[in-house]
Amino acid sequence: MAVFVLLDSSALIPLLDDNDLRHVDAMAYWHRLLDGIRAGETAAITHSFVMSETVSLVQRRMGMASVRQLNDRILRLAHIVWVDKELYARAFAAMMAANRRNVSLVDWTSFELMRSRGITHALAFDAHFIEQGFTLPWD
Repeated sequence: MAVFVLLDSSALIPLLDDNDLRHVDAMAYWHRLLDGIRAGETAAITHSFVMSETVSLVQRRMGMASVRQLNDRILRLAHIVWVDKELYARAFAAMMAANRRNVSLVDWTSFELMRSRGITHALAFDAHFIEQGFTLPWD
C-alpha cells in the first residue's frame, strides 16, 4: 500500500521557479517522490484549495506557461480531493479555534485532510506542518 504525501503550495511554487532559493531542494524532494510513485511506494495527494492557491500564485508570478507545467507535469500525478462542506467546516472550525492570523484556511484544510486520512508526510516548506505534527521531507 502506497504512503500518501500531501503536496503543498510552499513546495510546488519553488519546484516551478528556477530563481527560488528552495528550488534545488524542491526538485530533489520531487524526484524522490517520483521514484516512490514509480515504485508504488508513495502517492501524491492534494486538494482543490491548494490547487487554486498554487495556480493563482504561479499565474501571477511566473505566467501561463508555468501554470500549464504545474497542471501537466505535477498535478496530473496527484490524487485530488475536492473540498466539500464537511472538510471546509472542520478546517474553518480549526482555524477559528487556533485564532492565529498566520496560518491560512488552505493550510488548516490540509491539516484536516491529512488527519482524516492518516497522512503523515507533506511535500512542503511550511513549518506549520511540523507544528501540527506532520513530517516534511527533510525530517
